[in-house]
Amino acid sequence: MKRVVITGLGVRSPIGNDLRTVSEALREGRHGVERVPEWEAIDGLETRLGGRVVGLDATRWPRKARRTMGRVGMLAAEATDDAVRAAGLDEALLASGRVGLAYGSTHGSSEELERFCRTVFCRETFRGVSSASYLRFMSHTCAANLAQLYGIRGRIITTCSACVSASQAVGYGYEAVRSGAQEIMICGGADELHYVHAGIFDVMGVTSTRYDERPGDTPRPFDADRDGLVVGEGAGTVVLEPFERARARGAHVYAEVVGYGTNCDGTHVTSPSAEGMEQAMRLALADARLDPSEVGYVNAHATGTDVGDVQESVATHAVFGERVPVSSTKAFTGHTLGACGTIELAFSVAMMRDGFLAPSRNLARLDPGCAPLQYVTGEARDARPEVVMSNNFAFGGINTSLVLRAP
Repeated sequence: MKRVVITGLGVRSPIGNDLRTVSEALREGRHGVERVPEWEAIDGLETRLGGRVVGLDATRWPRKARRTMGRVGMLAAEATDDAVRAAGLDEALLASGRVGLAYGSTHGSSEELERFCRTVFCRETFRGVSSASYLRFMSHTCAANLAQLYGIRGRIITTCSACVSASQAVGYGYEAVRSGAQEIMICGGADELHYVHAGIFDVMGVTSTRYDERPGDTPRPFDADRDGLVVGEGAGTVVLEPFERARARGAHVYAEVVGYGTNCDGTHVTSPSAEGMEQAMRLALADARLDPSEVGYVNAHATGTDVGDVQESVATHAVFGERVPVSSTKAFTGHTLGACGTIELAFSVAMMRDGFLAPSRNLARLDPGCAPLQYVTGEARDARPEVVMSNNFAFGGINTSLVLRAP
């Protein structure tokens, strides 16, 4: 089995579009949650907050490439282009068949799906529908567009698994490179901000609504005064390759992926299970051949929902006890859904590289129902974690846990 390292990384997030910017935001406490004025017109939508990406450049790509991309595809393409450039992958290598792709989102572009449905279902006509419409909102639009953009001829894995779309993509890519099935894997996830995403969580009663006039005060993972999640958008991409290959060509190594665990609760579609989460973490540690005592930081999935935060804290405590520092960076960005796995992986890389642990913003009064973990609160904490764990959990009871080691 080969050692697997990250040699390329790209990110688009509500707090920045490169590793330096997001690192500064995490250290200085700058968040990306804002009021979304256009949602005021949506009847019955209670939440008004979201996390947006600023600075997306649609003209970066030729028109022929853009015509099949919605916003989610654009986000994925920008993050991936940064990662591919950072890794130094040239056109010949990308098209050689030795490079594969694993990429996902909750589904395709919601904006494009809305436009299509308004024409077809409201006006009952297909006149004016573009031949590329479906290609923008199909479930695997990110993977399909990226494959065409870079001429990928290796394996394509499309991970449309809600909030673990990106982390499962990294896990599958890690397994493919480790086993030698692919020499290099490009992995990640993306999602765009749309009122449909917010509305879906809204009708479930799990969005933040009390802080619409104070965006900076929410979300509040693990906090007693939390009232739900905030939806965000973004994309994150990593390039994975064998350590020996990276060393031989003198590539920059961001981190080594040393463990991956994934499983299913098998109990409930939306209610999380502490037992399932715990087992995913233990699977990742076993895969990494690490004892829990060797982990220096856990980036929690914690979204700011009542049940989810409590169950995750219980699971984390069962594995680590009170010794490991824990925080949720969703307090900075909101929940970026299918992108959160690789965005939070990038945040973890930034912390390892720059020597700090980001706090859980807004965690002022711990929910007494949450387990007694070593929560990072207040200001960023100086630290040099050698090993970090990043956890993500999704509807359907799907759990993922990734373990990184500093280079």
